[in-house]
Amino acid sequence: MIDQLRHFEDVKALAAARQAEVTVAFDLQQRREQAAAGVPAKEQGAGVAAQVALARRESPTRGGRLLGLARALTGMPRTSAAFRSGRLNEWRTTLIVRETVCLSVEDRAAVDEELAADTGTFDGAGDRAIISAVKAAAYRRDPRSVAKRASHAVNERTVSMRPAPDTMARVTALLPVAEGVAVYAALSKEADTLRATGDERGKGQIMADTLVKRATGIEGGVSSIEIQLVMTDRTLLQGDSKPARLTGYGTVPAEWARKALQSRASERAGKQPLASATALEAPAKDSVEHEPAVWLRRLYTAPGTGELVAMDSRARLFPPGLRRFIQVRDDVCRTPYCDAPIRHDDHIIPRHKDGPTSAGNGQGLCEACNHTKETPGWSAKPLPIPGTRHTVRLKTPTGHTYTSTAPPLPGTTLPPDGPAVARDTRARRRRAHRERTKALKRAHFRPFVPV
Repeated sequence: MIDQLRHFEDVKALAAARQAEVTVAFDLQQRREQAAAGVPAKEQGAGVAAQVALARRESPTRGGRLLGLARALTGMPRTSAAFRSGRLNEWRTTLIVRETVCLSVEDRAAVDEELAADTGTFDGAGDRAIISAVKAAAYRRDPRSVAKRASHAVNERTVSMRPAPDTMARVTALLPVAEGVAVYAALSKEADTLRATGDERGKGQIMADTLVKRATGIEGGVSSIEIQLVMTDRTLLQGDSKPARLTGYGTVPAEWARKALQSRASERAGKQPLASATALEAPAKDSVEHEPAVWLRRLYTAPGTGELVAMDSRARLFPPGLRRFIQVRDDVCRTPYCDAPIRHDDHIIPRHKDGPTSAGNGQGLCEACNHTKETPGWSAKPLPIPGTRHTVRLKTPTGHTYTSTAPPLPGTTLPPDGPAVARDTRARRRRAHRERTKALKRAHFRPFVPV
């Protein structure tokens, strides 16, 4: 069995190497076709990375990296040979290419010859050892380019947030090394000082709390934000266990969602009723100083389908309410396999082709995917399938199609198979929807009305 594991690993490496070769060939073919169609030289190759990503079921960002890896390997024959033979897997091959990307084609080939990865140079070496060896070889070849790359890296500083298990989040900062060390040292020093004075929190807990307080200026770190909490009426009013969804984070437990609502309602007890429908809850005027101004928007989903109800607009640009609606419904970029944050509100059928400004013709995309969709040969159209969530069909220049369905919202259930059962299910859903609408009105809610 160990021999089989080794064999399958070699097969994976060979398959990945062949994928890289096919990727380069496809890139060249697309560029030739675009040149023949009169596309300017600077724009040739647009959309290739996105097509590679869709074919490999990866995000567009990952597709760009895979395309860059494939191109670079054409000038590194010994690394490519080690890749095909299984001496290097795809990740470690990527590490070698990444550390030589700042070099010229000639210097990259020289480093490839010096490392001679196909001879087993890196057998038994870990990722750090490989990175160190490649960096040293690259610096010997062209120290100026390596130094220039390091000086430009400061422009890549950023802060990002990703969900973590159990309603937690990871906030990551990419900083220049001196600033990063200084930030960590300051938080560590504050934690040591507080623990020395009797604070019973762990060091990591104090560092996290101090970071939040210093970044926001408020204890607890909540200030003037809007929380988009999507949940069913059953979760809020009947103690149902169906989870809710917090926009920008993801799925949260039903009990956590109810407590979040109850904590805000208790703070404003007597100032505004809990059942305030989908309108924003404005903070009380007589709030104590420095009290967080939390704007809570509750959105409800249709029984069974989990579909949000929209209001169309005749405007060319999506109005603020409809824009927020689309962003809540889609959560992340709607391109298949892409989970980047939404940056653009896109007309699926373009406005210049008489595409309406509506929830059905709207989708949230990241900036890169929106620009890719506008390149020649790409097209998309909404698929109005009754009883299903919002669906879009994307077509690439090669004629391949991919389907994107809005992520399931709280309250979504899968319908049984069969046309007759499906018709009966839709009828029951309509009756249930009418009954719940009446119940919500009795509870002083004002639900969205379908257009």
